[in-house]
Amino acid sequence: MAFDKNMVIFFLIFMAFCRGVSMAAVYQVGDSAGWTSVGQVDYQEWAASKNFHVGDTLVFNYNSQFHNVKQVTQQAFEACNATSPIATYTNGYDTVTLEKLGHFYFICGYPGHCQAGQQIDILVSSPTSSLSPSPSTDQTTEPSAASSLYFSYNVCWTLGVLLAFCLSGFAY
Repeated sequence: MAFDKNMVIFFLIFMAFCRGVSMAAVYQVGDSAGWTSVGQVDYQEWAASKNFHVGDTLVFNYNSQFHNVKQVTQQAFEACNATSPIATYTNGYDTVTLEKLGHFYFICGYPGHCQAGQQIDILVSSPTSSLSPSPSTDQTTEPSAASSLYFSYNVCWTLGVLLAFCLSGFAY
């Protein structure tokens, strides 16, 4: 029971698709502290310790009675001006997918919160070669992102192998 040419091509395309899908990471902004103006979260330091890429997702977790998330321009970010946002998020558990290269600017629109440091500049850069891991300053700050990538890649690989066995006739 050998693979025919079409099966091999299908399998390779499937595995390439899975690898591409599994490379996106999910980051909870502020880690366990979430998106808040209370506490000692330095969002600029938090963002600087990460390598964001197209397809990654930011999760803003906050109390919606006291905070919101506004995506703004660079000028509005620097002035802490929330009057003309690009997008506004208010449900308390908001996800934003980073869909292009460049800077994404977010602030809290409640009075005084941005000035108190509840603002973040996310720089989305091109991915580096997957042959060498990117340096990390603190391995413990992103356990969910790393474990999600590992789990996603392994699930996809396992499904690919099972699919190959089924298509090749081993499951009959």
